[in-house]
Amino acid sequence: MWNSITLCSLCKFSPSSTSLLFSRTPILHHVLQRKYKDLCKDKKTAQILRNQFCQVTKRTCNVLPRCLVSNKAKYRRYTKTYPVLDGHIPIVYQHVFEENLRNSEAVIQRYSELLERVSKGGGENAIMRHTQRNKKLFVRERLKMLLDDESFLELSPLAGLSMPYGDVPAAGCVTGIGKICGVWCVFMANDATVKGGTIYPIGVKKQLRAQEIAMQNRLLSVYLVDSGGAFLPLQSELFPDKSDGGRVFYNEAIMSAMKIPQVAVVCGSCVAGGAYVPTMAEETVIVDKIGTLFLAGPPLVKAATGENVSPEDLGGARLHSKVSGCSDHFASSEKEAYECVRNIISTLNYEPLPEEVVEYDDPLYSSDELLGLAPRGYNYTLPVKLILSRLIDGSRFQEFKADYGTTLVTGFGHVEGHLVGIVASNGELSHDASLKGSHFIQLCGQRSIPILFFQNTAPHAAQPTSIAQAEAHANRLKAQASMMAAVACAAVPKITIVIGGCYGSESYIMCGRSFSPNFLFLWPNARVALVDSRHFFTITKAEDNDCKGDESELNHLKAKLEEESSAFYSSARLWDDGVILPQNTRKVVSQCLEIIKQQKYQFISSCQYPVIRM
Repeated sequence: MWNSITLCSLCKFSPSSTSLLFSRTPILHHVLQRKYKDLCKDKKTAQILRNQFCQVTKRTCNVLPRCLVSNKAKYRRYTKTYPVLDGHIPIVYQHVFEENLRNSEAVIQRYSELLERVSKGGGENAIMRHTQRNKKLFVRERLKMLLDDESFLELSPLAGLSMPYGDVPAAGCVTGIGKICGVWCVFMANDATVKGGTIYPIGVKKQLRAQEIAMQNRLLSVYLVDSGGAFLPLQSELFPDKSDGGRVFYNEAIMSAMKIPQVAVVCGSCVAGGAYVPTMAEETVIVDKIGTLFLAGPPLVKAATGENVSPEDLGGARLHSKVSGCSDHFASSEKEAYECVRNIISTLNYEPLPEEVVEYDDPLYSSDELLGLAPRGYNYTLPVKLILSRLIDGSRFQEFKADYGTTLVTGFGHVEGHLVGIVASNGELSHDASLKGSHFIQLCGQRSIPILFFQNTAPHAAQPTSIAQAEAHANRLKAQASMMAAVACAAVPKITIVIGGCYGSESYIMCGRSFSPNFLFLWPNARVALVDSRHFFTITKAEDNDCKGDESELNHLKAKLEEESSAFYSSARLWDDGVILPQNTRKVVSQCLEIIKQQKYQFISSCQYPVIRM
């Protein structure tokens, strides 16, 4: 009459209780009466039939596999059987480990100095002027008031350093992902202590990347706007092109149509292009006395008309809350404004994230040892499984094709309870390794498992010197193209960690920036370039024997490549989402996976148009 799965879907049982919870009892009553009306001629007979039915159902559900009753047992039940990686570092590798460790300590020292420099915004004098004379909170104090009291993921903090037009600490805006009322949100907060709040090209690029992350992962966006508009001397790099300043406003409209909520706080001056950000958000809060909104400020009004007008009368909080309607909420202080934002977020009809505590094991080996495993150069690379054993739960790894294409390591593991497919460089990407990678990535796509790439690509492949080698080279290229297509088309979240080199075409295959991973981070020792400067002379002689360039010119080019391939140069130009310490990798990856997972719990309406203000 009824199969066991149908019975369990109709009768809700509590795994911890023997009582039955009938959420659909009335439906069952009518079904039984209609189907067996000859037996249910009186209430007593019908009641007996229902009781017997319940007894059968209860016994059936008790013998069903646990996965049909609860999903929580799956991780605890199955991951304990994954093989354990051997993470012991052989004595023969000890000198390489120590050399890598010294290099890691040096680059981490440099990284700490840069972070300290960035944390001060435009400098002590600018912060003093911003907080005391202008009566505004420093951008990082604003974030403390806005976000929940837990750690957040800051994106590209080193962006804007050592640019051709000078230092722009943090690109003039702090972006990242944090929780507000328990909901993961992307935030974009202008820092008016940097260059007076004017927008530089790198600042536009940073905001566009934050919006891209919001769209890719369906994250609510919050804008804290305190902007003086575009830096006019660089207008040709800010205004005309597709990925310049106007794209921020285009993205706001598209995100609204995608049902991604956007909230803005006018907590300072919003002039020219900066004025469009809050007026295109779905809800806007403006702070009294310090929040102003206009296309042209009082000085331009004076120059154009000769009229003296105050910022408050021209575009203050009361004007936009009572007259123009550009703001939806009036706040008498910044504290009140951020409380208002939290209240707005509570109206979004988001289901709260499940508060289940996932049990997982720490890796068997210390994450501090990753500093000695982070390669100083490609010649200092140690087996990548030594790194994996310090990052995945219990150091347990279900490897895929372990003995085939060994220059690429693939398999499944868990990071703080999150199941991931792992694709890790372990040498030059050979023909077999590429076919193996293509196969594994398609498996992850079929099973909807996020993919975690650990990239350390070879700086330069040896050129073929015979016909046989040329044929092998061509076959390798075809296999690499197959894997490249698999990576590009895999419709699952992808996270890339550059643990060493990010060189040439192999960096694309390992889900480099141009292949749009959800997140991409670098270790401080990482190198990002078309070729490795340390292999530059070899390449020149091999590819062009007639090249007799001046030695000083070649040395200059080599020095330029060396400077431009550092992790800090890359991060300053937003070629990644930030530099992270090796020992923090596990935590950052877990945060990213949790952020990506949030969209499963969103309510998405079928409406296909954006919110049009006024």
